Amino acid sequence: MKVTIHLWDLPHRLFHWLLAASVAAAYATAKVGGEWIDWHGRLGVFILGLLVFRIVWGFIGSTHSRFVTFFPTFSRVKAYVKGQWEGIGHNPLGALSVIGLLLTLGVQVGTGLFANDDIAFQGPLFNFVDKDDSDKLTGWHNSSINVLLGLIALHLVAIVYYRVAKKTNLVKPMLTGKKEIPRVLAEAISAHEATRAGVIRFALSLIISSTVAWGAAGGIAQLPQLTKITNPCCSVSWATAETSQPNQATPAASPQQTAQAPASF
Repeated sequence: MKVTIHLWDLPHRLFHWLLAASVAAAYATAKVGGEWIDWHGRLGVFILGLLVFRIVWGFIGSTHSRFVTFFPTFSRVKAYVKGQWEGIGHNPLGALSVIGLLLTLGVQVGTGLFANDDIAFQGPLFNFVDKDDSDKLTGWHNSSINVLLGLIALHLVAIVYYRVAKKTNLVKPMLTGKKEIPRVLAEAISAHEATRAGVIRFALSLIISSTVAWGAAGGIAQLPQLTKITNPCCSVSWATAETSQPNQATPAASPQQTAQAPASF
């Protein structure tokens, strides 16, 4: 007999579907090119924000969203291969797929921030690296897409396999958040109280991810630049570029002022 339990929380589900739509849109805009390449860059920054959110949520989110719950350790993978693994979230092989997708997307987004196409597009952080380094990162950005497409294909094949061969619908729980599992397994899990994330943790994750996305989109370049100032009688200090004026001539001291200055100075 099976019972229905709540598995995936709302933030987890929103992340999943927003990421899927954003990656598809980013790939399409890159293929079309032209004026759409600017949207490709914007989508890349949005994906970065989603990835940061998922990383933070993987530590402070609800129980089944946390990495510690499904991280594919050797013992878990071994138990799964032997058919001895029991769980309700990501199985160990599925967890490997999730981590692989997150890492590959991280490489895609990270390199894209510094990339250029030698025509009209430059990543938002292009000016922070040399042109040669940007070209190298652009090459990595273009080649890693093949790895990403391969992982996405495996992900889709696994969904179809579970639906056809194992009669398990993996899509529905990611839409509704609920999953049917055997009563015995549900009773075993209920012995360990599940942790709910709550609004405060969700807001914290949202603030961190939005801040990172803002900085990557060019916000970091708007911060005051620090200029090094050397004071002849004091230690080295720092001032913002707006307050330091190295090109402004210092008024010459009058003879009277010079005469009154201490000799030791």
